[in-house]
Amino acid sequence: MPTPRAFNTQRRERLMTELRQHGAVRVVELAELLQVSQITVRRDIAALAQARLLTKVHGGAVLPTQLAPEHRRARRPAIRFTLGMVVPTLDFFWPPVVAGARTAAAVLGVELRLRGSSYDAGEDRRQITRLLESERISGLLLAPNLDAENGEEMLAWIGALPVPCVMMERQTPSARLDSVEEAERIPPGRPGCSAAPLEWVRSDHDAGVETALRHLVRQGNRRIGLVLTPISPNADHIARGFARACLRLDLADDLVFRASVRPDIPDHRLHLAAILRRCRRAGATALVVHSDPDAISLVRFCAEEGIAVPGDLAVVSYDDEIAQLGEPPLTAIRPAKGHLGRMAVELLVSRLIEGSRRPAHRLLVVPELVVRNSSVRPTRLWIDRRPFG
Repeated sequence: MPTPRAFNTQRRERLMTELRQHGAVRVVELAELLQVSQITVRRDIAALAQARLLTKVHGGAVLPTQLAPEHRRARRPAIRFTLGMVVPTLDFFWPPVVAGARTAAAVLGVELRLRGSSYDAGEDRRQITRLLESERISGLLLAPNLDAENGEEMLAWIGALPVPCVMMERQTPSARLDSVEEAERIPPGRPGCSAAPLEWVRSDHDAGVETALRHLVRQGNRRIGLVLTPISPNADHIARGFARACLRLDLADDLVFRASVRPDIPDHRLHLAAILRRCRRAGATALVVHSDPDAISLVRFCAEEGIAVPGDLAVVSYDDEIAQLGEPPLTAIRPAKGHLGRMAVELLVSRLIEGSRRPAHRLLVVPELVVRNSSVRPTRLWIDRRPFG
């Protein structure tokens, strides 16, 4: 029988695994995950902090950072900044980003002022302006609306703000270009070509989609489709990632559906029926679906139509907000949202400390694959995969 010390070691290894995956952990969530008391979790965090494997913060822990006050104390006094953070919504996707940012802010000894906006450039500007007028803001963390109609104008406006800015889950036009020739066609003065380019941190959707496709190929699928919710700012990134990954894996990339199929969308059942008809005709045996509500809606519709998941159709969701609530629980690509918020704060604080001496940073954070029941078939079912129908 394992000794108490062995149980402690296993539990602390699990705690560190969660911390490495998410960048920050909370005592309440760890206690539920590990099935122990909050007091036990706090003791584990204290022991790991003493070993300098993590940094304690109020309510949890984060990975150590060279920007933390204990690392800076020997070189210079702690510097206090107030950062403004404007996100397009305070629910779905963004709460873990905000949590990661708050944790990093606590570690670095800076204050964070949060504002919720909407997916509207005008509202973004109003919230940013109010922050700058009402607070002594040192720098801004932003996730603005950059749609084709006003994206360049918005980036130019952000570039002219009086404080440094870091964008989250957004990027400048030059970073979206697919070739050197396209970059050369941008005239001087356009956003993305300035002497002081905007900095950003975003999920590496190319890597995320390729991870999903490689997983599905390992399960015996060669005809795979993609369902995209068109209202997502990341839809184009995911679509490009799908095309590039299909090319690398020698897969057809023609099964791409841009349709919201969540239950609150009018005619969503018509869209679902059309998607499944085309998949059947094309011989598809797997789908990657962005995002979770759309994937859950699709799986429910499959059950109504007698299409077994994963037996007839394997499904991988993209986001992992509520994918575990699907029936069956959905395999999902999980963007590292907590890491994204934490890295954005660290990037902005390092800019405020180092100024123009530091080169501009543009960072990609690779999502992870969380395997559940919707994509893994028993061997006997997928050795010789045939389309449903």
